[in-house]
Amino acid sequence: MLAASASANAPPADVITLTDKGLYCAAGDFFIDAWKPVHRTFVTHGHSDHAHVGMGEYYCSTTSEPILRWRLGEQNIHALPFGQSITMGEVQVSLHPAGHILGSAQVRVQHGDAVWVFTGDFKREPDPTCEAFELLRCDTLICEATFAYPVYAWPTIAHEVERIERWVAHCKEQGKAAVLYAYSLGKAQRVLAGLTGKLDAPVLLHGAMARGTDIYRQAGIALAATEMVADVPVDTDFAGRMVLAPPSAQDSAWLKRFKQVEQGFASGWMLLRGNRRRRNMQRGFVISDHADWQELVDTITECGAQRVLATHGNTDALIPYLQSLGIQAERLRTAYGDEEEAAE
Repeated sequence: MLAASASANAPPADVITLTDKGLYCAAGDFFIDAWKPVHRTFVTHGHSDHAHVGMGEYYCSTTSEPILRWRLGEQNIHALPFGQSITMGEVQVSLHPAGHILGSAQVRVQHGDAVWVFTGDFKREPDPTCEAFELLRCDTLICEATFAYPVYAWPTIAHEVERIERWVAHCKEQGKAAVLYAYSLGKAQRVLAGLTGKLDAPVLLHGAMARGTDIYRQAGIALAATEMVADVPVDTDFAGRMVLAPPSAQDSAWLKRFKQVEQGFASGWMLLRGNRRRRNMQRGFVISDHADWQELVDTITECGAQRVLATHGNTDALIPYLQSLGIQAERLRTAYGDEEEAAE
């Protein structure tokens, strides 16, 4: 009798658990953002730390599908409209906008009365290049913690775009090209959207930027006019031209064609001057596709979660802060990285 009573009072099993292959929902028999081959996974977005080849089936948002096909090749992909609930085993699953990049999704899983949400990477600042973040009520929230320190407070994108414009004008006076490094999926397109109608000449693109930019345009997103660097005659005077390139182009032979350049980097990490110095950049522009500290805290407190599992970053400040608010908070050690740091 005592054993039966203890069993009846035992806490319910976790709806989503961490395995060596990714986050797993046993009641629905699927993974979320699996990093090793599995039979079935939901993919929150197309960045390479969340989307991997080798899965049996992929589930993603409708607007993420072209990105996954570009980055993963031909796969067995099932695209779902945002908000549409499907039944898998004993659970109901739906995808909701995360506001990170085009098509990025949060995964909502309901098992009986228990609701779990995995945010994936997310931000709440308005962004015309992707669907706006949707706040979801839940019991347990698994959220990213990429910039989980109070020092991270983003300026507006309009402020940083104005700084880019002034920088390009300065480079023109100096007879230099303005080479801005930005991640080729999401960040580059956000910069281009901000610069729409604000420069005298088309933005020059490194080849790595082409396919992602085309996909965004095909989705109906307005972006600044662009030209491919490869299509511009080699004897062109690049003074005052804005060039977008991936971080891997820094110090490469490709860069030599511009002769005189100033180099900048667009990333949330540029908020700290030391990060800019380490990258040997003349300019740093604080443009992030992740939530800053206040957005992160607001999301956690507004969603009503009684339990928070923080991943994808440093949780040293976040967990004690949440515990001081009476929220059960723990660290979840996943394999997700930060593509803003990737040299791609």
